[in-house]
Amino acid sequence: MKKMKRPKRVPEMPTAVYRPLKHGGTMPQAAPDQRPMTPREWAMLLALAAVWGGSFFFNGIAIRELPVFTVVVARVTLAAIILLSLLRLRGERMPLGRRAWAAFFAMGLLNNVIPFSLIVWGQQHIASGLASILNASTPLFTVIFAHILTSDERLTGGKLAGVLIGFAGVAAMIGTDALRDLGAHVVAQFMCLAGAMSYAFAGIYGRRFRAMGIGPMSTATGQVVASSMILLPLVAVVDRPWTLPPPSLSAIGALIGVAAISTALAYVLYFRILATAGATNLLLVTFLIPVSAILLGTLFLGETLLPRHFAGMALIGAGLAAIDGRPWRAIRNKAFHRKELSDRQR
Repeated sequence: MKKMKRPKRVPEMPTAVYRPLKHGGTMPQAAPDQRPMTPREWAMLLALAAVWGGSFFFNGIAIRELPVFTVVVARVTLAAIILLSLLRLRGERMPLGRRAWAAFFAMGLLNNVIPFSLIVWGQQHIASGLASILNASTPLFTVIFAHILTSDERLTGGKLAGVLIGFAGVAAMIGTDALRDLGAHVVAQFMCLAGAMSYAFAGIYGRRFRAMGIGPMSTATGQVVASSMILLPLVAVVDRPWTLPPPSLSAIGALIGVAAISTALAYVLYFRILATAGATNLLLVTFLIPVSAILLGTLFLGETLLPRHFAGMALIGAGLAAIDGRPWRAIRNKAFHRKELSDRQR
């Protein structure tokens, strides 16, 4: 008589959030707040901070010869051309549906047109250091808005504490001198805060592209193409770039660099992180950009690191650790095991 085989145990499936697909049905997707970011997601976030931090270097060269708004529009338009060319080389096609392009235009407004315009206007009336601190409020707005508008990115004590510590770190890095003008030019400061809010809404709104079946490369391309179509008529009225003197080779090189690296590559990383890690984790990059910009300035421009920079970096690191949760859990577990061991020895 043959022995009956014992049935294999089926492993339990992790908890998932079910999102609607484009053509009906649902697709399980792990909720971003149910796990800390993976090492790969952290690596992409650091890479995004590095390429966005490099935009300060490129912009610093370009604005010596060109108006700020012209640089912004050239950056987005060149990035659109680069990404469209890459899609063609890869044999991929852009979505043609009205729903997809409505989402691209909405994302372009929230992530490019509105914040670029508000922050550029605000920086004409307040110091860039204060504008950077106000822009660093983006993760704080994201945590609050995501808690209200989504079901899977809930506000926790660790997240809120981490965001506040990270914000303090950005303020420490830039220096207290930047806060002297806080309260003056209130409208300009509100414009910069409104730009940060727009970035926060963009991060939450952009979550829909994965559910629509649109990949990060196509999403990045659609956003910058839509932004270019909105901004080109505006720059024609505001700056009339055809009346400007021809830029030098260094300025042209800076425009290509900021378009290819700090815009095209950056937005592919942006939407790849957003699709897997969520809006709250993605927009932590706002804390890392000042770190990246200062380190790049030290490496390539001979700038000096000051004690406040190290203090700010330490606070930002502590804030990110609080949001991630794993370092604090490891410290608590180690302390608990030590206490348990000492109790046993007694």
